[in-house]
Formats: sequence, structure tokens, C-alpha cells
Amino acid sequence: MAVTEPAPVAAPAVHEGILRRQSLRESAARTYARSLPIVPVRARGMTIEGADGRRYLDCLSGAGTLALGHNHPVVLEAIKKVLDSGAPLHVLDLATPVKDAFTTELFATLPRRFADDARIQFCGPAGTDAVEAALKLVRAATGREGLLAFTGAYHGMTEGALAASGGAEDVRVTRLPFPRDYRCPFGIGGERGAETAARWTENLLDDPKGGVPAPAGMILEPVQGEGGVIPAPDGWMRRMREITRARSVPLIADEVQTGVGRTGAFWAVEHSGITPDVMVLSKAIGGSLPLAVIVYRSALDTWQPGAHAGTFRGNQLAMAAGTATLSFVRENRLAERAATLGARMLARLQGLAAEHPCVGDVRGRGLMIGVELVDPGAPAPGGGSEPPPAPALAAAVQQECLRRGLIVELGGRHSAVVRLLPPLTLTDEQATAVVDRLADALAAAERLPHRRTTTGPTH
Repeated sequence: MAVTEPAPVAAPAVHEGILRRQSLRESAARTYARSLPIVPVRARGMTIEGADGRRYLDCLSGAGTLALGHNHPVVLEAIKKVLDSGAPLHVLDLATPVKDAFTTELFATLPRRFADDARIQFCGPAGTDAVEAALKLVRAATGREGLLAFTGAYHGMTEGALAASGGAEDVRVTRLPFPRDYRCPFGIGGERGAETAARWTENLLDDPKGGVPAPAGMILEPVQGEGGVIPAPDGWMRRMREITRARSVPLIADEVQTGVGRTGAFWAVEHSGITPDVMVLSKAIGGSLPLAVIVYRSALDTWQPGAHAGTFRGNQLAMAAGTATLSFVRENRLAERAATLGARMLARLQGLAAEHPCVGDVRGRGLMIGVELVDPGAPAPGGGSEPPPAPALAAAVQQECLRRGLIVELGGRHSAVVRLLPPLTLTDEQATAVVDRLADALAAAERLPHRRTTTGPTH
């Protein structure tokens, strides 16, 4: 692919002007721009260069979208090939060679037992639309309406997806406990906590006076991302599969953020060995461009033509970029690389807990990592043993990271979890730099003047 001259970097004054106009013209709903006041003008791999000339290591990766980092050569070449071919870029849901190649590659990566009896529905461009499609699918297939979801969940920003997420205010979904070692809802953690959560679920479904009619489906994340980077125990995942199968309840695995090697397996359900009925896929499958699909058991394929549609479900550039990304991750065994490098980073970050009492917990799977910050001097809420979350400290750490050229995001129930989602192409040297910069930022934030660090608004 021909190398083009890099675009000139804007002057600092231009950088400030762009930010000022953004704050005046964009809505109050904008999010990342508030805590990350940068103006990206160039990017390659893990590195972003801002309009002010500063360089950053990007551990946000488009909220997990950029499996290969920014502007990976195989992705750019795939996009360029489609553009140069004269192929139509907008095709609704018509069949094309580009779409056929994407579907073939995607199915090659899926768990074999699942792929051998699967159908695919191309949805609107965002993961939340695919979640909506999954909910409509299981309701149509079962003739039932209710839904089972979990505390701490995040499934998107459209109405149905929000109703299944942890922050829902209008409760139309039965909420079940998601197992956690740290801040276990039952105060016991570990295998006992996970088993208690499973028994709670089983009892609720079987209790004729439990107030929960037979549901249309259960939706869960193998690792809760926005919920604070909380991996579901493998044994608990298997129990959810057993419970739902025994009661003919379709199980939906939301792999929007966990998929394409992020957790150390190509798909996070592979850690537990379960075969869900529906998988919701987006983010990395589009190779940095908008693409979302659901893949599901053929027995569920009972809906009528047009039951779910979307004008931009035929994004040819995204499919080409996605095919290149899926193939590169598979052929170069980047999932295994994520498992190895992620374990190394986790070990180093866990060492910070011994030096910094404000580090309450370090957890994750593969290159999906979270560091929960706490106020060690404050009393534990609810009579528990864990100190309260420290969202103000986490926000300070995020800003100190930015000053050191590191982009991180916050998550968790109180925005007190520093999240790391580096690209799977992360090098050993970059991994070391990420941990070093985060450790330095943490130490600097601790030295700031005293501030209230305990629980703030729900994330």
C-alpha cells in the first residue's frame, strides 16, 4: 500500500479553538471529550498524536473497538482494496463477495459446535442495535416477553438495551446477582459466592410465587466491562447454561467488548466452554468501522422478513476491515498473546496494591484490565470489609495519566475503576510503559491536596 505524507499537525492555538467550539456546539451528552480534552490528528498502532503535538499511548482503543490499534496496515489495505474495486459501498442486506468473505471468516472463528448450526443477522451499525435484535429474536422465538439480566450489566444506550443494563430506572427486567469476589453481594466471594448467586437464580425461576414468569431469554456479559471489569467465574457460566437449557430459556452472550481475542480467548465464552444460543457481536468485528451482528442457533430463526432491519447494515468497508482483523487475530494467535501479556500486566499491577492502600482490587482477563481505587481511611459501607470506592481519586489518576501521555478510561458502579483496553498488538515495551505511567500517575494523584474520594454518582 502506498505511503502518504502525514498530515501537518495543528498548532496549539488551533487545538484550543477546536476544543472550545466543541464545547459550544456539541450536546451535554458528550462523554469521553469531557475527561480526555485532546484533538487527535494522527494515529498508528497504540499511539495517538494530538493537535498540540503531544503523543499518547491509547489504552481506550475506541472502547475496545481497535483490536489491532489505529490504522493497522492490513485494515487499511482491505479498505483501499474495496474502494479501488468500484464495488458498491451501500447495499442494504444484499449479498456481496465482501459480505460473504466476512461471514465465512467470522464463522471460522466461532466455537465449532455453535457455528455448525448458526444463522447470522446483520444489524444497525452499533452494538446496542444488535442487543435489540437479540431481544426481539428470543421474544419472537419463545412467545414470551420477560428478560433475565444482571446487576452491573451494560448492554447499550437504546431503550431495550438500557432496560437490561445495571443503571435502568424503569424496571421491566428481572435483575439477578452477578458474582463478584470483591464486594460480593452475599459477603462471601469466591466459589461459594458464585454458587450462591446461581442457586438464587435457580430458585427464583422455579418458585411459583417468585413473581417471575417464564422469561424469553437471559443476557449476560462473560466479563462485565462498564460494570467495572468483572470476569464471570467459569463454573458460574456453566451453571447459567445448565439452568437456562433445562428451562428452555435462550442464553444470550453479549460479546460486544469481550470478543476477538480481548480476554485471551477468541470469544470469552470459550473460557468456560459453554455454547450460548445467541451471541451479540460488534466493536472489533468491524476492524475500527461500524458493524454489528447477532449469530444464533437456527432453531430460533422464526421471525418474519423485515422483523429487524437497518439502513446501514450492509457496510462494505466495515466488513472488509472486519475480515482482515478477524483473520489477522486468528492467524497470528493474538488471543494467546493477550492472555500472556495480560497476565504479566495484572501481576505487576497487583504489586501496586502492596504499595498503595488506595488500590482495592486489580482484576481482569487478557487485555481487559481494571484497577479499583478506594478510600482506605473511610469506614466500609454496609458493614462490609472493603473500603468505599474513590471516584474523585480515580478521576485524578486519569488526569495524571493523561499528563504522562497515557489514555485510560474509568468504569464501575461509581466510576472508581481505572480501565485498560490496549490493542492486542501491544508490545512488551508498551506494556511496561503503560504500567509504569499508571503507577507514576497513581503516586502523583495520592500526593494531591486532600479531597473527598468516597462514593460519587453511579456510573
